[in-house]
Amino acid sequence: MTSSLIITGARIHTSPEQNSLADLQVEGRHISPYEIAQDSAYLINAGGASVVPLLVNTVFHDPEPPAHGAFDLAPGHPATFAVIKGPVSSTQIRQTLIVQPQDLIALVVEGEIIVYQGRPTRPAGADELDSADPRLGAWTDARRHMTQYLTREGRYTETRNGRRNAYTGRFWLTDNRITYLDDTGFWAFGQYHRGVLHHAGYVLRPDAHT
Repeated sequence: MTSSLIITGARIHTSPEQNSLADLQVEGRHISPYEIAQDSAYLINAGGASVVPLLVNTVFHDPEPPAHGAFDLAPGHPATFAVIKGPVSSTQIRQTLIVQPQDLIALVVEGEIIVYQGRPTRPAGADELDSADPRLGAWTDARRHMTQYLTREGRYTETRNGRRNAYTGRFWLTDNRITYLDDTGFWAFGQYHRGVLHHAGYVLRPDAHT
């Protein structure tokens, strides 16, 4: 984890609809309300880029959703965001955020840099995940006919509408967040909330049949 981090020159999307040109400062796991000296922080020059919160809109349809504004990039909130080249729309932020490696400057989850310049900062499966980890296994959205399998080796595969291996790739777990790098080359993101995995419009529950 980077103790102090400053993103400079970017358009900061405090929420999907609100943004401004500013610097974003991170101290530990949270966005800092205080000015951090640049010579004591890891500095990412992100001129022309967008810094966006990582939220998965289906989480807010849960019977016990997160608090309003829980994922806003505001002082004191968790430092969980993506730094993406160019403009990003509020629709992309709210619905399905898919990023090509050449456009992903950085991904930060709880203050930890997970991706830098399109590349993961640690190997998939580096956490030596226990097979009993409840975040692993098969997850199914029966309504949309999709099952995602997450293995302790840091690999995933998806069955969609009966088509096996429709998507395959690597994944990284950080607390209640999951980061995917598909074998075809794009990055995507998900979140666990109250025992449910939310990803790209899918609401996935543990598959009791596996």
